[in-house]
Amino acid sequence: MLSLPNLLTLSRILAVPILVFLLWRPSPVDYGVTFILYCVVGVTDYLDGYLARAQGLTSRLGQFLDPIADKIMVAAVLIMLISSRKSNPVPEIAGLNIIAGLVILLREIIVSGLREYLAGLQVSVPVSALAKWKTTAQLVALGALILGGALPDMPWVHDFGIACLWIAAALTLISGYDYLRTGLRHMD
Repeated sequence: MLSLPNLLTLSRILAVPILVFLLWRPSPVDYGVTFILYCVVGVTDYLDGYLARAQGLTSRLGQFLDPIADKIMVAAVLIMLISSRKSNPVPEIAGLNIIAGLVILLREIIVSGLREYLAGLQVSVPVSALAKWKTTAQLVALGALILGGALPDMPWVHDFGIACLWIAAALTLISGYDYLRTGLRHMD
């Protein structure tokens, strides 16, 4: 439980309320601090898996917590970037771009439910390489959107984040379909 990879994963979960608080007050300074924290959290996502494999510390707890930590962080940041607040009347994700965010959120809920169902059947569904690329695209998209809030005079940063969000949504659909196809083979 208290291995370094598991502690890094837990730190990502504990960082989510801080990210939400910082995104609640959308000034460029808050976005700048949020971006730095978000990058640190993203690095821990890479490090926990790398250290677990390199040091032979992979655990069932880590395999359980790691995707949950990713989903919690992505969902919380997406919701905060979609929401509109009085001090920032234009949300970072608006209009049709909300569809990309919803695709990501809905896929995560569906795949989580599918994994839970399959776990009851003692069927393991390993994370695919495509799912790792999907997570990377999500993290880059959300990071760029947060950075865009810190750099309002550079709209291309926000536009890059939106483009990455759509790429992440496409990868989300493809990887979600792969998981669903695998899961359907085990359903009666």
